Amino acid sequence: MSHYPRLFAPLDLGFTALPNRVVMGSMHLGLEEAPGGFERMAAFYAERARGGVGLIVTGGIAPNADGRHAPEGATMTSLEDVADHRLVTRAVHDEGGRIVLQILHFGRYADHPDLVAPSAVQAPINRHVPRALTSAEVEQTIEDFVTAAELGRVAGYDGVEIMGSEGYLINTFLAARTNHRTDEWGGDVERRQRFAVEIMRRTRERVGDDFIVSFRLSLLDLVEGGSTTEDNLRLAKELEAAGATMINTGIGWHESRVPTIATSVPRAAFAGVTARLKQSVGIPVVASNRINTPDVAEQLLADSVGDLISMARPFLADPDFLAKARDGRADRINSCIGCNQACIDHTLGGQITSCLVNPRACHETLLQLSPVRRRKRIGVIGAGPAGMGFALAAAQRGHQVELFDAAGTLGGQFDLARRIPGKEEFAETLRYFRTELDAHGVDVKLGQRVAADDIAAAAYDEVVVATGITPRALGLEGADHPTVVSYLDVLQGRCVPGRTVAIIGAGGIGFDVAEFITQQGPTTSQDVASFNRRWGIHPDYDGDGGLAEPTPEPAARKVYLLQRKKAKVGAGLGLTTGWIHRAELASRGVQMIADVRYLKVDDDGLHVEIAGEPSTLAVDTIVVCAGQEPSRGVYDALVEKGLEPHLIGGARVAAELDAKRAIRHGVELAASL
Repeated sequence: MSHYPRLFAPLDLGFTALPNRVVMGSMHLGLEEAPGGFERMAAFYAERARGGVGLIVTGGIAPNADGRHAPEGATMTSLEDVADHRLVTRAVHDEGGRIVLQILHFGRYADHPDLVAPSAVQAPINRHVPRALTSAEVEQTIEDFVTAAELGRVAGYDGVEIMGSEGYLINTFLAARTNHRTDEWGGDVERRQRFAVEIMRRTRERVGDDFIVSFRLSLLDLVEGGSTTEDNLRLAKELEAAGATMINTGIGWHESRVPTIATSVPRAAFAGVTARLKQSVGIPVVASNRINTPDVAEQLLADSVGDLISMARPFLADPDFLAKARDGRADRINSCIGCNQACIDHTLGGQITSCLVNPRACHETLLQLSPVRRRKRIGVIGAGPAGMGFALAAAQRGHQVELFDAAGTLGGQFDLARRIPGKEEFAETLRYFRTELDAHGVDVKLGQRVAADDIAAAAYDEVVVATGITPRALGLEGADHPTVVSYLDVLQGRCVPGRTVAIIGAGGIGFDVAEFITQQGPTTSQDVASFNRRWGIHPDYDGDGGLAEPTPEPAARKVYLLQRKKAKVGAGLGLTTGWIHRAELASRGVQMIADVRYLKVDDDGLHVEIAGEPSTLAVDTIVVCAGQEPSRGVYDALVEKGLEPHLIGGARVAAELDAKRAIRHGVELAASL
């Protein structure tokens, strides 16, 4: 008897059956263009198939040269491409899995000068202006989609997914915002939808009836001039009539100013509009966006929100997500926390995709945790992300590990992060490490501050120092004034800031503190109605793009967020989340000020120069978030005793608190011992 009976119920598609209701959603991995990338991609997808995923969707592959995301972007246009993809399909099928090829034309989001679109309307997030397709080129593009689907079948895929969401080419044909044509491919709703319907109809005609053809439909564009929900439901019915096997759901264009997949988005936030789609069509509907636990997925199926559940990043975090859920081990799932730092941020930065909480993702052939030949006894000092990452990976390999921390709880900076409004998901990582460290026999000793003499006397085979950082002191006249406190004092509850606050330092910590102290009342990040009001999503998903007027919540305090640099405040934050943090603080009235020179603190407040002009900020509290230094006291003492300890995480590099780097350091070291 399954612990999640609906999640593990098979789904009969007529010509084939899926073993469960879980779709691994599409993610561009960066391996598609990397040397040897298809071999690595085969290992990546095979591991997920082995974990029991019902259906895998690849990252988007362009149907022609104009549709590539970049000049070197992957395409499916020839038998040479087919040979590469056979490595992937064969590996997945050998594990008993099923996989479909996503066909994605980037349209006006492409980062090359040959980009095309229905009309010459530049995307606000792209430096290039697209060229409008001629009528003949529209016909050829349809043929290119169909050819890519045919080649996908030759390559051994079980089907294809036609990407019609997120503001890519097909989506821009659908919306009046970007389709200004007056020919048969533009104008009224029916003509704007013709491009999508023709791709579906001709694809089905050419690939036959025994091949999955999914369509990813944008249910909410979340942009002005976007399609209405009624438009989208009409299109879904047309796609069903044209031969779609299933409708997968997408939410939001990439240029939308509404977050859709970040950790601050409530779980299953867009289930309501997906339920409307399911009621409108007779083919299976796939629910998506911010679904990261089997409990949420099971409840969505129970509520008839969809017939299948798409989870993408959760399978970066844990390839065995489904196997653990099936076997009643959901507490041992390494959950996706929606941080985007190693997945989408890597993709946009031209790096190989990975995962903050699982650095092995997309590096399966390079970062292996094989059983050890000789078991070592290892002492680890510091139970933050680096120490936990190392301790678990080393124990998984078979080493005997003792993990020490002076604090009474695991986590270090993760234990701080979970307290920030919108970052409650970080608690899931702590839950995972607590459970797994215990399951793998790691001797965790919290509340114990160990000295170099203790470590030396223990005679470990290896010693790992992961003692993290110490906040940098404020080198300023009046730094000892009672209004001056550290961010640790605030986040750990030792200080309640006054009504007016200056935050010195606008890195990630400064932004976190600003969110922490401006939230009014208890955390509401899982409240969908509150989220929709704050960000301007219509409660019934009506109107163009599903938008409404945002209604920000009042701030608890007046806050100045200050930085020395002249650059835009928050410029160093994550590529996909920085704008969210800036927008959230702006809606709360936080004044974000750059080019600040700090002069002194006294009873009048914080004396500064802003762009060379003197000013005094009359504040009740000054929170120092001005960087950090490596905490290496124990490490230096061990070296003095002649030991050769390993140094990882913030104790090794403290430029900015970085859990992604810290966990990777730990796992890489564990793999090498």
